[in-house]
Order: sequence, then C-alpha cells, then structure tokens
Amino acid sequence: MDTLDTIKLVADLHVHTVASGHAYSTVNEIIAAAAQKGLKVIAFTDHGPAMPGGAHRYHFGNLLVLPEEEKGVEILRGVEANIIDREGEIDLPEETLSRLDLVWAGLHTPCLQPASRKFNTEAMLNALKNPYVDGIVHPGNPDFPIEAETVVRAVAEKGKLLEINNSSFITISRRGSKATCLEIAKLIRRYGALAAINSDAHIAKDVGSFDLALEIAREAGLGPEQIINTDRKILHEFLRKRGKKRFLQA
Repeated sequence: MDTLDTIKLVADLHVHTVASGHAYSTVNEIIAAAAQKGLKVIAFTDHGPAMPGGAHRYHFGNLLVLPEEEKGVEILRGVEANIIDREGEIDLPEETLSRLDLVWAGLHTPCLQPASRKFNTEAMLNALKNPYVDGIVHPGNPDFPIEAETVVRAVAEKGKLLEINNSSFITISRRGSKATCLEIAKLIRRYGALAAINSDAHIAKDVGSFDLALEIAREAGLGPEQIINTDRKILHEFLRKRGKKRFLQA
C-alpha cells in the first residue's frame, strides 16, 4: 500500500512569479525548474492586488495567455487572494475568480491586521463561503491564531482544501508554525479533509520543495488519498468537483 514515504508529489500548487512584487523568478524560469524536478503540474498563484506590490486584477484576467502545458508541465492559472476583512471578502471580483483554475485565500498582515482567535476564525470561515475559493493557505500561521477544529470541519464539509506550506518552516515571516500545522494536519486526518502540500516558492530554485511539509503530513498520519497533489487524477477530480470549467470539459 502506498504511503507518503513512497509517493512523490506530482504538483506544486502555490508558486509566485515576479508579478507578486516580492518574488524573483519569471513564468518561464519556474516552468523550467518544475520540468527539471519532474513535476507534472504547476500552479501560478501570485498575490492579489491588496498585497503591497501585488498584481493588478488585470494580471489575473489575462492569465488565459499562458499555455495549458509547457515542457511537459501542466499549468494551472490561479491566485493567492488576500482576505481583507472579518466578513471574508477577498481582493478579486467574482468575474475574475470564475476564470481561474485554483483560488487560494489567506490572511496576510499587510492586508488585514492580526486580531483575536475568534475574529481570525470568522474571517477564514467567511472566506470559505465564497463559492470560488478552493482552499486556505498557511492556516497554521502563528500571527493569526484560529479555532483549528472549527476551520478543518468547515473545510471538510465544503469539500475544499487546507494547505501544508513548506515555506512556513524555513522563512522568518511565519516562524513558529510547526506546532499549529501539526495540530491542523492531525485534524485533517480525523475529519477526512483534503490538503495540498506546497512550496510557496518565491524563487525558481524553491519550486517543488516539500520536505518539511511532508514531515508534518507523515507525523500526522495523513495518507496519499488526502493529499491532492500526490496524484494527477486526484487533483483533476478535485478541480472537476469544484466546477472548474477547464476540467468539466476534460
């Protein structure tokens, strides 16, 4: 039986280009890195416009110019949208979101100041109500404490995603994430929720870097069937169920 010890992740579903304003590689550089590392799928998920230096909404509207595949790597057009208030509003209109293959939402200090556990949880839960939001990025960020069980249950009920973010364990911006990420991963297992293990790369060399996030998933006892980027078929089925037009036609 396959386990996370024997399976190689086939997709990196959270990657930034120079369009994010504080990342340092181009689309072509990232595709080349993904191909070199043997990835089958890459998702471009630049920051939404509420992030200082982030991409304008026209950037996301024009992602259709990207090919669906390059150098043997399938390309998903996405966003890391910013949650901007307690009501869970995010920084792109539904017209734009409806055209994307993958919509992440997350809490970031330049866009919403950290508040109480209740406030942060409500903001996250309300963002999950948006029909176009597919999942929550780096939910274990210690700057934004949440009621983890409440969030995981909501994600499981809605058939959406939680991310285990490799960058959270190697950068200074979310230092101290490990304990909460492990707690969330164990809750993902308990409630049968789905997760994605991502690099959150801001430079091409970090694309496909998953080792530390994989350790968390293994320690929590997650199986490959709960991680959508262990298998391209699992990923495509998730996107089809989420109503993504491109995959409804496949």
